[in-house]
Amino acid sequence: MAYPIIPAPYGLKPVNLIGGQVFSGSTRLIPIQYNFATNIYYGDFVAIQRGYAVRATVTTGASAVTGAPNSGVVGVFLGCSFTDPVTKQKRFNQYWPANTLAGDAFAVVTDDPDTVFKAVAVSTTGTSAIGSFATAMIGANVAGSDQAGNINTGDSLNGAYTGAAAAVSNGSTLALRVIDLVRDTAIQTTTTLTSGGGTATLTVAALPSALVVGTEVGYLAANGQYVGSGSYVATYAAAGTTSVVLNTAPGTVVSPQGTGSSALTIPASSTLVFTQYPEALVKFNFAIHEYYNATGPAVTV
Repeated sequence: MAYPIIPAPYGLKPVNLIGGQVFSGSTRLIPIQYNFATNIYYGDFVAIQRGYAVRATVTTGASAVTGAPNSGVVGVFLGCSFTDPVTKQKRFNQYWPANTLAGDAFAVVTDDPDTVFKAVAVSTTGTSAIGSFATAMIGANVAGSDQAGNINTGDSLNGAYTGAAAAVSNGSTLALRVIDLVRDTAIQTTTTLTSGGGTATLTVAALPSALVVGTEVGYLAANGQYVGSGSYVATYAAAGTTSVVLNTAPGTVVSPQGTGSSALTIPASSTLVFTQYPEALVKFNFAIHEYYNATGPAVTV
């Protein structure tokens, strides 16, 4: 049983550094310009423009980052401090309230390019609908999502977008690399394969629950062991559906080249196991992070 249930994306949460290095909580203070007109939520992507922190939008387009011309992401926003213009007292805030008239505001930013973050998969870029990662996505690049955060909690509602083929690939403009899955919050459901065990479309007994795009597909072998198919659900399948479309036919990994083969066939009448992984560990791709991007942020000289 999954614990806890993931109700919504929460931005990016730092976990550790690549290679198992401990994340010490080290951050950098980057100034926020007086009256900056956009909310920045805890867990949002941020970039630098004219020396100030700005909220960045990470997308799947030709440019992976918008909102900060000619630059990449500098890190993730973890709160801010400023002098409250009304009370004249120093405030430490979960999010930056747009149009705050404070000249001493600083964003707290996790800016180490080697930081590994925990993130939630979303099925569409502009909503909080939970999607899924899969084992086949480990090592792949995924897109970021973008929507306004929760003003009541101050937390981001961004995540990693896995709801379309273009959002999961080896494309260099995709901002995030999947490092590993978070297995503690996985959700599983099972049904029986009727036919199509060697193709990208499986005919199954009626699904007991819906399958979101990205849900991993595997089956139980005769000895009771789980066999991964190397594929995942490519089209949303509602509860009661008897057809499941995969991103590619089940396959095996060929040694020593490591290339994929579609030779794997799921035996008829097998128990299919569908696993939704709402969370994964990710990091910024090379050249997406501003410190590893040869083009610096926009400046006026």
